Parts: sequence; structure tokens; C-alpha cells
Amino acid sequence: MMAGKWFVSMTLVAGFAAGPAAGAAGDNYPARPIRIVVPFTPGGSNDLVGRVLSQKFHEAWGQSVIIDNRPGGGSTIGIELVVRAAPDGYNVSLYQLSFNPIKDLAPVILLAQMPYLLAVNPAVPVKSTRDLISQAKAQPGKLVFSSSGAGTSAHLAMEMFSYMTHIEVLHVPYKGGGPAVTAVMGGEVQGTFNVITGVLPYARSGKLRALGVSSAKRADVAPEIPTIAESGVPGYEVIAWYNVFAPARTPRVVIERLNSEINRMLQMPDVRERFQALGVAPLGGTAEALGKYLEFEVTRWAKLIKDTGVKLK
Repeated sequence: MMAGKWFVSMTLVAGFAAGPAAGAAGDNYPARPIRIVVPFTPGGSNDLVGRVLSQKFHEAWGQSVIIDNRPGGGSTIGIELVVRAAPDGYNVSLYQLSFNPIKDLAPVILLAQMPYLLAVNPAVPVKSTRDLISQAKAQPGKLVFSSSGAGTSAHLAMEMFSYMTHIEVLHVPYKGGGPAVTAVMGGEVQGTFNVITGVLPYARSGKLRALGVSSAKRADVAPEIPTIAESGVPGYEVIAWYNVFAPARTPRVVIERLNSEINRMLQMPDVRERFQALGVAPLGGTAEALGKYLEFEVTRWAKLIKDTGVKLK
């Protein structure tokens, strides 16, 4: 298995690239419109976070920011579009990581994080995470779960859950979180792991049944929903994290400017309110802190994939 496949758990914003002329990039960047490639369907959490950033970059720098949705291939279509683009600071990718970030990317900032929500179709005869585990153990392989794509963070959240509870479920990947949730509501599959912003409205309207959140603590946006950890799976914690990376050759001056600008954005009351309304907790910090977090996640998910033999495609 390629090393890059170990990092698909990370939901992120990535890619401000700068060309080899570091001085020009630092002094004049950005001098023309920036493109953000989102390799998922519109309306998902990656797309929504990207649109918040695009507005603020436009306000701060006076340049147009274009959102380019390129779903498919478990995010590889959009990623490859950015990886092959000119490293000039104008092609940006908002995506689920599925290649080697240590080799191809330079950390910029840990942007935000969001918990996943475990949810089922209301017709499934379970009322809690414990009930779900009991049913799955009684009927191995009978429960069918959707995800936003093979090898995505939602898929691995499900695999971690299955591994820690010693259950077997059937995985069906879809092209994005929206279709994955729609499949549960339509009865094509029984349940899903999805970022909380993509599931909570349907749970509150009765179209889905929320069982547990994946964070160590209950989510501020839905404190009534217990954590999976407190519902029979102690130690379970999987967080979707959103980050900004740049290609490895990006001049340090550009990375520092991006880090400073995004840290400033994350302190804006309207940005924090919009993120929190989505269930996204704004973070921020140094590029070095993101690098250390990346190393932690690499080790964690590499172990899961080795121990389970999960297939990421």
C-alpha cells in the first residue's frame, strides 16, 4: 500500500502554491484570481468551509476566488488537478488527503475541526450506539453503511468503529457526503458516518436517527447527542480536520503570509459564527503545529490500516 493512502482520514483545505521566484511571490502575491478546487459535490463541509475562506480572501486581498467542484475518484480527481497545476499560488485544493503530504505539501495552518455523527435510517430497530453494536454482532455483515468515498475520513471513521467494537458491516462508498446521507434516508443503506453538519438537520427533522458523535466530548452544536465513547466504545475519537497546505516548493514568505492572514480570519466574529453554525470549531496556530499533528495522524491511521487490512479503493 502506498504511504499516501495512510493519510486519507484528514479532511483539509490545501494548496496555496507559489512559483520559484520567491521574492516576486512574496511581494506581489496574489496578483490575479485564485482557484479553490473542491473534489466533492457542492454543499458538503469541504465546500462550505472553502466558501467562507474564499469570501474572506476576496475581502482581504481584492482578488476573485473561484470554487471549482471536481468530485469523483475518492477525491483523487480534484487532487491531481491541483498537484499537476503550476506552483504559482493561484491553484488551491480543498480536499480529503489521499497522497503523501510529507513529500508533496508544506504545512500552513491547522484551520478547524469537526466531529462525525453516527446515524441510521429510522426504520433500523436501534436507539443507541450500544443497540447498533448488539445488532451488528447478532447479524455479522448484514448492516450496510455508506461513506463519502472509499478511503475518505468518513470511511475510516467507520472502520475504526468496527475495529474497536469487533463488528462487521458492509461498506458502500458514494461520491460525496451528500449522496451518502441521501442513501441512508432513502433506505439504500442502513447507516453512515458523516460530518455533523451533513447529518444533524436530517436527524432533527426525523429523517435520520442520530446515535453518537465521534469527538471525545459532546459537540457544542448538539449537546443532547452522546459521544460514541460514552456509549460503549471507550477511547473512540475521530475528528475531521481542515487544514491549509502548500506544495513543498512554496517559498517560506508565502507560507508565513498565508498563515498570518488565515489566523486573522479565524478571529473574526462572523467567521467564527459561521464555522460554529456548521459544527466546525475554528483553530489556527503555527505551520509547525500542523506538521506535528500530521505526524500523529499518519502513525495512527497507518496502524489501523495495517491491523485491519482495510481496502481504500
